[in-house]
Amino acid sequence: MKKKTKTMLIKTLVYVLLVSLGVIFFLPFLWMIMTSLKSNAEIIKQNFFPKELVFSNYPKALTIMPFLRYTMNTVFITVMNMIGTVISASLVAYAFAKLRWKGRDVWFVIMLATMMLPSQVTQIPLFVLYKRLGWLNTYLPLIVGSYFGGGAFNIFLLRQFFSTLPNELSEAARVDGCSEMGIFTHIVLPLCKPALATIAIFSFMGSWNDFFGPLIYLTDPKYYTIALGLRAFRGYSGVQWNLLMAASIVTAIPTLVLFFCFQNYFVKGITLTGVKG
Repeated sequence: MKKKTKTMLIKTLVYVLLVSLGVIFFLPFLWMIMTSLKSNAEIIKQNFFPKELVFSNYPKALTIMPFLRYTMNTVFITVMNMIGTVISASLVAYAFAKLRWKGRDVWFVIMLATMMLPSQVTQIPLFVLYKRLGWLNTYLPLIVGSYFGGGAFNIFLLRQFFSTLPNELSEAARVDGCSEMGIFTHIVLPLCKPALATIAIFSFMGSWNDFFGPLIYLTDPKYYTIALGLRAFRGYSGVQWNLLMAASIVTAIPTLVLFFCFQNYFVKGITLTGVKG
């Protein structure tokens, strides 16, 4: 009886702690929502909850700047990056996990070592390269890189997942005359949907929220992404926090919807990549 009571007490404390942390992390988002529904007078008073909800802030914020164009630009970049990341990262990870070739482990360590390099270290050489290629003020610098490996972290995550798959499946397919690409597309990939969904979510969130890349390579406002649009919006309308928060909430909705729709794949992918079987 004492053991059962102790277990219930521990579970209760864990739930209280998790709920408390959830409330703490939700407070900034709640502040954004409340601010987006305030009038200018309410913002000056600095009341957390507005006395009157001003829903007209949302259409006003979205019509001041061409956010529809910014959204379409961001969607294009994000989708192209998702496709490139999933394809290239899965191919490289499969080579590291299932193919035997000379120097495989050495190159894998070298690839992991690149994760220790800050992105700022390679920013200048990449800028010079893209400038000589004539790619400035285009989407190519923001997209092409995802088709050449997909990122060391994504490769590592997929490689760990591929390593959990039994080699007997691949060997049986080779005996039946299946090519290596056939094994990859018809056997390995269908079994790795959680890991691929995890990589897709990471890629989506990284591309959707990217500010530094578009800031460097895009100069024409018609090519702006949502991140640059919000920055330009602040400069255009001054510091009107209610309108800025309204626009920010609308632009954050796609990432929230994507995460909640695919959270089962996300959690499963993260969990299984740490299991070696």
